[in-house]
Amino acid sequence: MCGIFAYLNYLTPKTRREVLDLLVTGLKRLEYRGYDSAGVAVDSSDCSDMVLIRRSGKVKVLEDAINEVFTGAPDEAARPVHVGIAHTRWATHGEPSERNSHPQRSDDHHGFVVVHNGIMTNYKDVKTFLAKRHYTFESDTDTEIIAKLVHHLWTQHPGYSFRELVEQAIQQMEGAFALAFKSKHFPGECVATRRGSPLLVGIKTKTRLATDHIPILYGKEHRPHGTARDVPMMPRTESTSEFMPLEDKEVEYFFASDASAVIEHTNRVIYLEDDDVAAVKDGALSIHRLRKCLDDPHAREITTLKMEIQEIMKGNYKYFMQKEIFEQPESVVNTMRGRVNFESETVILGGIKDYIPEIKRCRRLMLIGCGTSYHSAVATRQLLEELTELPVMVELASDFLDRNTPIFRDDVCFFISQSGETADTLMALRYCKARGALIVGVTNTVGSSICRESHCGVHINAGPEIGVASTKAYTSQFISLVMFALVMSEDRLSLQLRRKQIIAGLASLAEHIRRVLELDDKVRALAADLYQHKSLLIMGRGYNFATCLEGALKVKELTYMHSEGIMAGELKHGPLALVDDQMPVLMIVMRDPVYDKCMNALQQVQARQGRPIIICEEDDEKTMSYASRVLEIPHTVDCLQGILTVIPMQLLSYHIADMLNYNVDCPRNLAKSVTVE
Repeated sequence: MCGIFAYLNYLTPKTRREVLDLLVTGLKRLEYRGYDSAGVAVDSSDCSDMVLIRRSGKVKVLEDAINEVFTGAPDEAARPVHVGIAHTRWATHGEPSERNSHPQRSDDHHGFVVVHNGIMTNYKDVKTFLAKRHYTFESDTDTEIIAKLVHHLWTQHPGYSFRELVEQAIQQMEGAFALAFKSKHFPGECVATRRGSPLLVGIKTKTRLATDHIPILYGKEHRPHGTARDVPMMPRTESTSEFMPLEDKEVEYFFASDASAVIEHTNRVIYLEDDDVAAVKDGALSIHRLRKCLDDPHAREITTLKMEIQEIMKGNYKYFMQKEIFEQPESVVNTMRGRVNFESETVILGGIKDYIPEIKRCRRLMLIGCGTSYHSAVATRQLLEELTELPVMVELASDFLDRNTPIFRDDVCFFISQSGETADTLMALRYCKARGALIVGVTNTVGSSICRESHCGVHINAGPEIGVASTKAYTSQFISLVMFALVMSEDRLSLQLRRKQIIAGLASLAEHIRRVLELDDKVRALAADLYQHKSLLIMGRGYNFATCLEGALKVKELTYMHSEGIMAGELKHGPLALVDDQMPVLMIVMRDPVYDKCMNALQQVQARQGRPIIICEEDDEKTMSYASRVLEIPHTVDCLQGILTVIPMQLLSYHIADMLNYNVDCPRNLAKSVTVE
């Protein structure tokens, strides 16, 4: 979704052009999140006003506009303090256009400007309130309402600090948001806050930090000797509970929607929690909350990121998605590293180890996710049922919430999300947590909301995934759930042979994936035959049904071609009517317990003049005799087939999109992290 990037330098002199270059580079790192317009705000040359530059389209269009504005401008001296904010917008209120782009301003004089990720659900009520006070509006966005609300509060309470104005504003707001503010009335200050949408603060200093934790400051209503006031006030920023470098006071702060935007500058970050208000004034960072909850920690920890800048660069690949597909031999090993001991045939998941006895006593397992994460749950449900001997429910998070699904205290609920910020999944987590269920997070992002709000969890260790269409995260989620099934069955004597087979399959998985990736040229040739078609049917059953769903999703996401994942057992209940000699049909037929049933479906397709493309095991001559084209996959244990069969689908969707000259990494209308409903 939208991407926020803000920068503040304190006693580290930089020219406006250098600040703009930092902002644009930060936006480029956030492009993968999906967007349709972009903008920046910096001080004017004499610091008496602001310069807003906004453009519809890609960040490159914004960069060209910045170059045009500053071409021929006289050289400027570096400034010891400067605040710049920037944004990539994914349209929710108002069409993609320059006037709806962020930053949005409070008035013609740029008193307050704001960038916003999320949706303000009560914006119409607030807009009506402001309109009655003679405010006029120049955009269709909910974000403009926020800037004008802060401006209104400033006119009513000119003595309030910048932070206090923002605190008052967010108390009037409903919905999900992450916000960063800049104001000409408060030069050199930046205020940021979040509720439901991710936001972090990066810290860069020349010297070591004075502390690894920043204390949280609360309103005086939570301080025993505070005086009562109509509006809860925070301690002033003269408080000693602020962050400053230990020796020199030179410091740079970066506010961003995710770590990929700051990693090239610093690896020290603070992940803000809901309703945190982070304020920087005179180079000092403080974090405030109006109200104290029982489970609030006393401080926010400064986390050291383990991400490397090389991980978010494309290298020699044309697109990030292509790079991430070919990284899967390494990413699956990283998911298993330190967890699967192939010599002793044991599996340990440190993040949930202490909760295993409780999980074994549960009533049922619930796997909840959206999109690709949901498909990873579908892919492993059969194995989980087999090895845990527990009922396993798989739910789409949005549908789960719509139904007000009954949840019991002895349920164990898994929430699967690559980003750990998916709005529907996060709300489903809170719904289940409020009803007493044990919450297990399965994410790829340390410090994410799902990661922090779960009782325990599994980090999939797939590494940064930049392409909007998920690839290596899917296979790592798949393996994480397989490892959980192995942990749950370690003391079941009747399942030991099965466990040995699966662990042996995991041991050879990386090599098998490399062999599948060698099919790239064959898949490209297949894509050349398919890319002008309007539809593609993908059929399978058993362990490979999830591959059909995931493959169809990839085709839809990247190629904008209609595609449908079909359970082969349902063929005669409707989908068979679609089959003729013009309809491309791809079928997954592996030598597993449902092989004979899949062959039955294959013969039905052929009998209707279908020309099936088949993914099957190597040297399976019988199956290949029914195919118009074949992709051969190495043999592995049945429950791991889905990892190998999905890779040709990833490659196929990539090559079709590339042949159609579509942007593979940023498909139209889609965002990497869906942080609103």
